Amino acid sequence: MRDTVRMTETTSAESAADSLTSNRSTTPQSEGFRAFISSGWAERDETIPAPRPAASSAAAHRAQLSALHPGERIVIAAGEPKQRSNDTDYPYRAHTAFAWLTGWGSDTVPGSVLVLEPRQGEDGHDATLHFREGAGRDTDEFYANPAIGEFWTGARPSLAQVAADLQLATAPLDDFRPRRGDLELGSPGLAQELSELRLVKDDFEVGELRAAIDATHRGFEDLIRALPRAAEHPRGERIIEGAFAARARLEGNDVGYGTIAAAGPHACILHWTDNDGAVLPGDLVLVDAGVEMDSYFTADITRTLPVDGRFTEVQRRVYEAVRRAADEAFAIVRPGIRFREVHETALRSIAESLDEWGVLPMPLAEALEPQNQPHRRYMVHGTSHHLGLDVHDCAQARREMYLEGEVREGMVFTIEPGMYFQPDDLTVPEELRGIGVRIEDDILVTADGAENLSIAIPRTADDVEAWIAEVRLG
Repeated sequence: MRDTVRMTETTSAESAADSLTSNRSTTPQSEGFRAFISSGWAERDETIPAPRPAASSAAAHRAQLSALHPGERIVIAAGEPKQRSNDTDYPYRAHTAFAWLTGWGSDTVPGSVLVLEPRQGEDGHDATLHFREGAGRDTDEFYANPAIGEFWTGARPSLAQVAADLQLATAPLDDFRPRRGDLELGSPGLAQELSELRLVKDDFEVGELRAAIDATHRGFEDLIRALPRAAEHPRGERIIEGAFAARARLEGNDVGYGTIAAAGPHACILHWTDNDGAVLPGDLVLVDAGVEMDSYFTADITRTLPVDGRFTEVQRRVYEAVRRAADEAFAIVRPGIRFREVHETALRSIAESLDEWGVLPMPLAEALEPQNQPHRRYMVHGTSHHLGLDVHDCAQARREMYLEGEVREGMVFTIEPGMYFQPDDLTVPEELRGIGVRIEDDILVTADGAENLSIAIPRTADDVEAWIAEVRLG
């Protein structure tokens, strides 16, 4: 009886969802229908899965957090679905900290809660994952609750299945009770600690990032094949976006962030995500995109491609200057440097190119002085950010641990310099106006240097031209 009562209870979120559809509900309510729909079902699949690869990684993460908070109860919620409009939600994504500490990703049951209970009289915590397991078919929830009913949203796993999968003790969600003094994500300092713990990636995490980058590579080849079709449509940027999105859904959970498909002068708009413009032969198209795996680890790659397969002389000059900045920044990466040095190196290279072209309004040495920096007009963004479960990973880490922090083996971050000459910018020659170029790669810090994880995605102007020709022929 207890299970039946528990499973028919609804949260306030579920009640709200139900109220949004009550005026058009046609769900049968008769006792005869209830009896019929509750009978005639095959036995549920109770297969116990092998532990997923993320389980041991997540256990190590929990141990790191546990060591920082002896004697304190820690509660990490996955979060509820977020409303998009009326009774429709955005695609569900569990909180990053929850995924990092449990190993659950795209198959997380919404509303789940991880509890780290301090052990009595000894160090450490015992972890329990509370979630809403599958309801009995003799309950109204099964067929009548559009928010969580299995007829509507699919079957949920059992406590035993998730316990084996994630190597975690499990308990019903209704057994969880918050307590005064719990450390939660909103507690002072906890989100910062979790960001800082995630700065260095383990072998599992690096493997997921490699897989995300490989899938992203294939996504770029898909959109290259779509370029001729994009050039024929007034909203060709959407065709590029769609081609990549299809790959992301096929090989992962989704795109890791809103794809930027910026053709022509739109490439000068740093976060252009409207993607509703034309893709014209002779122009460049800047594509910033990444596949997010089911584990939530995401790639973040930018390539700038000539729509018709060949750079003009001016486009090539800008492109190679950006690539040179990226290569010079990559060359200094090794454990022990300061993270901000990567940006400073790339920016100096950008300034040197602009000086060669006569664009800077003052001598190079003067331009590089902190109080001047006119070259930032043409690259106002930073060169690097950490990468992992979030595209802008570890964002709540302290400045002294992030921008001013020491680079360590196992860190993964982007290198993404660019040049952007706005179409109405009178400070640059007319031939440069409307050209935007960015090249972005994902970098792993090794024991004595760095590895460009995305090096297989062509980068030089010559290689990009050859790549486009090869993909189109293939």
